[in-house]
Amino acid sequence: MGSVDERPDLEALRELEDVLRHLAQELSAWRRRALTAESRMADQAREAGAGGAPEHDEIELANRALEQRLGTARARLSELISRLDFLEVQALNSEARGGTAR
Repeated sequence: MGSVDERPDLEALRELEDVLRHLAQELSAWRRRALTAESRMADQAREAGAGGAPEHDEIELANRALEQRLGTARARLSELISRLDFLEVQALNSEARGGTAR
């Protein structure tokens, strides 16, 4: 937790930025993996003459796992946005009462 004088909305914003940075890194890694898998599948399909590759089930499982992780990340992001909204309202209410948000 930050210092006593630090605004709580700034801490939540930093936490949100960390989550977004981590999510972007995860998406980048998954994209690289997907491109590699697609390339491998295309090579195998060319070699086999057509049809699907034996790794299709593995890729489907990986896609489902990624969808679950993205769902979790979206839920966390939504939670952080709600916290930021709440903190913003609290800061505005505090300022309206003549106090400071800090």
